[in-house]
Amino acid sequence: MFENLLGQEAGGALAADIAGGALPRALLFQGPAASGKGTAALELARVLSCGQRGAWNCACPSCERHRALTHGDLCLMGARPFSAELAASESAFLRESSSAAAKTLFIRALRKLLGRFNPILWEGHRDCAKLSGAAAALEEGLAVFTAAPLDDLEALSKLTGGLREAALKLETDGIPGLIPIDQIRKVNWWSRLAPTGKAKVIIIENAERMLDPAKNSLLKLLEEPPAHTTIVLTSARPRALLQTVLSRLRPYRFAARPPEVEREVLRRIFKTGEVKGDGAGAGGSLIAGYLNSFLPVSEETLAALAGFFAASVAAGAGRLLVRQGGGVPPAPPPLALLGAIPRGGGNVPEGLREPKADCKAACDAVLAAAEDFSIPSLFSRFCAALRGRVLAALGEEAASPLGLHCIAIWKKESAHADAAVSLYNQKSLAALERLFTVTASELAAACAREAAA
Repeated sequence: MFENLLGQEAGGALAADIAGGALPRALLFQGPAASGKGTAALELARVLSCGQRGAWNCACPSCERHRALTHGDLCLMGARPFSAELAASESAFLRESSSAAAKTLFIRALRKLLGRFNPILWEGHRDCAKLSGAAAALEEGLAVFTAAPLDDLEALSKLTGGLREAALKLETDGIPGLIPIDQIRKVNWWSRLAPTGKAKVIIIENAERMLDPAKNSLLKLLEEPPAHTTIVLTSARPRALLQTVLSRLRPYRFAARPPEVEREVLRRIFKTGEVKGDGAGAGGSLIAGYLNSFLPVSEETLAALAGFFAASVAAGAGRLLVRQGGGVPPAPPPLALLGAIPRGGGNVPEGLREPKADCKAACDAVLAAAEDFSIPSLFSRFCAALRGRVLAALGEEAASPLGLHCIAIWKKESAHADAAVSLYNQKSLAALERLFTVTASELAAACAREAAA
């Protein structure tokens, strides 16, 4: 068991706890993105439900259903970047369309999304009929693909492309940025029903993405979990969980894996050793970088857009200082450094090479180049790139009191914008406009106070 979890000691710890009968009912898998937390959670669910001993190659009916992600005792919850994994899985399949393993990889990527549309979780929701219909249509398309012969690459490519587009729409329309309280209440009720097999498993990915009422509702489930139910939370930011929730979870830590291990993961799963550029994605992960390379806006382009936006905000702050001071004072060092950020690279049009002090012009330009941040994870990556560009641009000035204050402003406001879009489903344009106006205003005020001191 856990042979598919490479480079993580957590796999051995889980296997030992299972063998010793010491596995708790509530677990926390914590660690950076693309470190194998989701893989471990799904494998744990298979092992706990196995009709035999949980061997990696077990062919019992329960294990077969878990490998297909169709087991009735498994409940999946929480947002995650489905689009990148789907695109990478589709690419792997089309490279080796005769491979049953590659076909299964693509099917599992789709089912990770479809698992979030369990009727139990959505019953009574205002969009239940619409989302259920879209999920059913995707299921029908998946059934056609599953039965399709593997010898017609053109037909297979049309099938996978249609499934990926339908999945993207379902993800965009139906996956809430925050896990709603009614879903926690419903899964609490579901957990107390008898399992169809040996055990029920609830997997809540990115579990920190809940409002406090949902976290409090989850706490009730964790306080008295049914004897036949195991609850697994995954999180890259466990400190964002309530302390009372953390106290009821046994943590299993997942570390950032060395590049050679990540390359082996890519070779085994996606049958590739290719990593574009330096390959670094979230947290420097090669795996995250590889998955993100399939999204419509590259890391290089996002970094260039972040540089343009930061310089534009600095120009906006400078314009505010001019208005307040009635003249054209020398630009304070932080604004001068931000205004000089290199903005080339990627697929950024020439018109975005010079900053725009006007909020609407700057935001419209970013949205156009970023394809309106149509993929849910793109805006979060843009905000991360923005923080990185600002910190790098300030250089030694980042250690000065004014520099530290400016960095704090950028961190606070970019995090606010990220949460507004990824958690609260605000439109990207509204979040960008607020980020521009508030950050420019606070930067100008900080610089004015420093000049007056």
